[in-house]
Amino acid sequence: MVFNPLTTEETAKKLGLLEEEFQKICNILGRVPNFTELSVYSVMWSEHCSYKNSIVWLKQLPKKGKRVLAGAGEENAGLMDIGDGLAVCFKIESHNHPSAVEPFQGAATGVGGIHRDIFTMGARPIATLNSLRFGNLNHPRTQFLLKGVVSGISHYGNCFGVPTVGGEIDFDECYQSNPLVNVMSVGIVKKGETVSAIALGVGNPVFIVGAATGKDGIHGATFASEDLSVKSSEKLPSIQIGDPFYEKLLLEATLECIRTGAVVGMQDMGAAGIACSTSEMSAKGKVGMDLWLEKVPMRQSDMQPFELLLSESQERMLIVAEKEKVDIVKAVFEKWDLPCEQIGVVTDSKKIRYFFYDELVGEIPAESLVLGGGAPVYYRDFQEPQYFQEIQKFNLKKVPQPKHLKEATEFLLQLPSIASKRWVTRQYDSMVGVATVTTNLAADAAIVHIKGTQKSIAMTTDCNSRYVYANPKIGCALAVAEAARNLVCTGAHPLGITNCLNFGNPYNPEVYFQFKEAILGMKEACEMFDLPVTGGNVSFYNQSPEAAVYPTPTIGMVGLIEKPQNITSIAFQNEKDTIFLIGKIVEDLGCSAYLYHYHNVRYSPAPYLNLTEELLLQKAIIELIEQRIINSAHDVSDGGLIITLMESAFAGKKGFHVKNFSKIREDAFWFGESGGRVVVTATKDKENELIHHLNLLKINFKPLGVVTNKEIIVNDENWGTFEDFQNLYENAIPKILNS
Repeated sequence: MVFNPLTTEETAKKLGLLEEEFQKICNILGRVPNFTELSVYSVMWSEHCSYKNSIVWLKQLPKKGKRVLAGAGEENAGLMDIGDGLAVCFKIESHNHPSAVEPFQGAATGVGGIHRDIFTMGARPIATLNSLRFGNLNHPRTQFLLKGVVSGISHYGNCFGVPTVGGEIDFDECYQSNPLVNVMSVGIVKKGETVSAIALGVGNPVFIVGAATGKDGIHGATFASEDLSVKSSEKLPSIQIGDPFYEKLLLEATLECIRTGAVVGMQDMGAAGIACSTSEMSAKGKVGMDLWLEKVPMRQSDMQPFELLLSESQERMLIVAEKEKVDIVKAVFEKWDLPCEQIGVVTDSKKIRYFFYDELVGEIPAESLVLGGGAPVYYRDFQEPQYFQEIQKFNLKKVPQPKHLKEATEFLLQLPSIASKRWVTRQYDSMVGVATVTTNLAADAAIVHIKGTQKSIAMTTDCNSRYVYANPKIGCALAVAEAARNLVCTGAHPLGITNCLNFGNPYNPEVYFQFKEAILGMKEACEMFDLPVTGGNVSFYNQSPEAAVYPTPTIGMVGLIEKPQNITSIAFQNEKDTIFLIGKIVEDLGCSAYLYHYHNVRYSPAPYLNLTEELLLQKAIIELIEQRIINSAHDVSDGGLIITLMESAFAGKKGFHVKNFSKIREDAFWFGESGGRVVVTATKDKENELIHHLNLLKINFKPLGVVTNKEIIVNDENWGTFEDFQNLYENAIPKILNS
């Protein structure tokens, strides 16, 4: 028996809709919706699918660029021209709420879902990155979440056969109840061999391919559009279950099917499942669909229409094929032993009609379900957070300087956010595909060689949420600047960004202020660096009853390295090479790890940033690399200058002899995190070229010291060897986890 009663405002409320949204649905339909229809609206109008609380600001981001082939909102992922008839396809998304409830499957299915966004466009994924946030690592719950998330990412990625090549992990109390799991996929495709997420051609068949549909993941989109609470564990039915081996088959079958020319359009079934893919493809093509839900392959025999439509079972795709080429499509999926069932047909009605054993169980205008159509758009109230008043009270003069710089350095090296993440990365297969350059090369960004060419793609994820919390606009601009700086230090020219915007509840005016200001900061930085935003993900409701997480607008960025000889490491290369610090020196400890953790100062201004200076710096670094003037490059970021030097020493198995050449206080010089600075090394015979080049560009720089064999000497004080510090750095996280 079909469960499909008429609904009320109370029904809508239980499904996460507002009273005014229920009335709008009634107006659109000209009647009261039944339960199937209202269920579809509830997921399609959730924040996760509609961006109803964020789109007014997202529209301000720059989307155009000379290399852009598919921009934000146009396809499942961004697409940019990299020459030689190739394009890079990339996107980042969150799986925060599922990972908080069931970390292994939550993270694993996040990996699977983001890869499907890439290969549904015809691109073959070549790399995965992740950006993870957890609470206090000494807490048993955090350790459980960390181990589960890392296991889920490594299991899915390793089995699927795409290397996990980079990312970032941060630990802070604000993420104790709300871990963030952001996953980025990068793929390569030949230009002209892509496919769009669109339905066209009246009479063309609609196929569901891949795994059978079950009751897992139902209302997952609405689950991701509400605050976490003690009852969130009851949402386990909203957590999907993934099968990476099955997805590998789906990848190969999908790419082969696209190459036949029989595919009109294709879309992954992610959030909101069949309801989302059918409505978005129909709306984009300005057509309709008739769907026969009983034909959907089911894992359970008692599934209701709304369950079939909303299920987020993994490893499924929707394909619209040319009606004359149905046999070609079926033959490809039969070859790969994958189900391929026709569940509908394209119509000219512009409506989605849902049938269940010949009974019409729902009829909805396709455009009313999607962004830019009937989905609501809100202008939320915002106000400056009250804690800004505490930040304004900060006085650097009241911060005592450490008696021993070495002791403070040892403290920083053992912070879980700064210490070596080898415990995590060794669980990831970074060698599958044998194209990862940075497996045996320490660099500021991950690098993957594009087979058959001289080119490589550099990629990174970056965000320091302390900075964004202190000043959302400057903090987000710093995230863009650091991501670009990381790529530049590898020898790459930044191409474009994707973003994963993790914030609290948008109905909180202070949270919405953080979101709005972060977008404006991203806009300003992207326009300065000429970087288009090709897409991304908004993740609101990262909030427990205690508080929201720090605003965390994660930036995923890709860059192009044209020649292998331009690939540059952070590692010190030769003893007696001169170490230069390039960039402006300011007396600034704002939001530094040193201030935050060593002195326990929670409220301080965001670090110094000047985007014009930053752009000049990055231009200079690229030129120094391409003219073979420098041997290494490493940007100054979390932990400050001393951590930058230590990491270069560890990577090159060398030491360094350096001095504070400035007049600013010692801790600000060594531990400050102001933007726009890079440490480089050059041989003696290249020093004059380096100095001449930087003088022409009028960029601040100073020789900092020299590379040594093993010794670490700071301000003429011998601290020991690099091995002494590296042992602390490498063993910090294992020591906590094994205690």
